[in-house]
Amino acid sequence: MQEPVTPPPVVGEWYRDLHDDTFEVVAVDEEDGTVEVQHFDGTLEEWDLADWQQSPLRLAEPPEDWSGSLDIEREDYGVDLEDIRAEEWSSPLDYFDRAE
Repeated sequence: MQEPVTPPPVVGEWYRDLHDDTFEVVAVDEEDGTVEVQHFDGTLEEWDLADWQQSPLRLAEPPEDWSGSLDIEREDYGVDLEDIRAEEWSSPLDYFDRAE
């Protein structure tokens, strides 16, 4: 049985290694023979192109949670991510002055 071929490094694509770690290719320098990758936590790493080609990597989907490399907590996203029940919604009419 033939081993799967490692896909070529493409800037913007996400890959998964044997340890199930995912990372994105952020630069490929064919003159220097290097591939620069960024892990989900923001860590940058440089690979030799020859090492890349011999590593058992496969394409991966980008993470749904984009905050990994931003070093922020869920509470700091700037939006309320919790579901609000319909009973908790306020009506815009609640803010009008009611002259009697």
